[in-house]
Amino acid sequence: MLERIKGWFRSSGSPAAPPDTQALPPKRREILHQLERKLGVRFKDLGLLNQALLHRSYLNGRSATRVDSNERMEFLGDSVLGLVVNEYLYLKHPEENEGNLTKIKSLIVSRQILAQKAEETGLGHFLLLSTSESEAGGRTRASITADALEAVIAAIYLDQGLPSAQRFVKRIILDEVTELTQNEDNLNYKSLLQEKVQGERKLHPVYRIRKEMGPDHEKTFHVDVSVGGQVVGHGEGHTKKEAEQAAARSALDRQGVRGGDRPRRGRRYRRPRRQQA
Repeated sequence: MLERIKGWFRSSGSPAAPPDTQALPPKRREILHQLERKLGVRFKDLGLLNQALLHRSYLNGRSATRVDSNERMEFLGDSVLGLVVNEYLYLKHPEENEGNLTKIKSLIVSRQILAQKAEETGLGHFLLLSTSESEAGGRTRASITADALEAVIAAIYLDQGLPSAQRFVKRIILDEVTELTQNEDNLNYKSLLQEKVQGERKLHPVYRIRKEMGPDHEKTFHVDVSVGGQVVGHGEGHTKKEAEQAAARSALDRQGVRGGDRPRRGRRYRRPRRQQA
């Protein structure tokens, strides 16, 4: 593996060619203009926005590779989002330590929050998916829409630079950070349970899939969480992660501490005014 990594840096490959905006059909361009209005961002290169919406399933059977999907942009967007949120929290909460800042950040950039914001902008409607993925509910699947939102953030960054990406993230996420951190539905229950169990008993919660039900595209997972060999909570969800979160929430409910250890927010926080990207 190390030699493979070294080979990446020894290779003299040229940078990837930018998306070909002119190749976009007129109908697709009009659809992208509709999304621009929803996002409040006008792109110089509409091809970047189009690529941010291109799920890998859409490339099946086409003369393209996975590199042409939005996955690389998602990789970049994740870092841009993290930088913007980290700077925001660092400046807004000078009284908080690194641990609390990390907790708040992990909540703000969680898949659940990103999927929620993607839904609010109707991002799923604009995605390029395979027919089978679309019919299986891909346009509303949190993993797909959250990744697409990160890719859109990368597209804004590549098209207009960090200040525009920063304004966009602030407008759709950070302007509502108070509401997001106060909503118990957005808490990371696995993290809260682990902190509680480790602090009190020096143990780790163990999650076990009890059963799986339904077809692959609509499966439901049933999960138990145990501490010291004793089952303390049950949960179910359409993904393993979702079921584990539900199980952790169940365990905390039983102990009457749900949400009690939520990340603290700075007392000096004031909700910023909205700005247009």
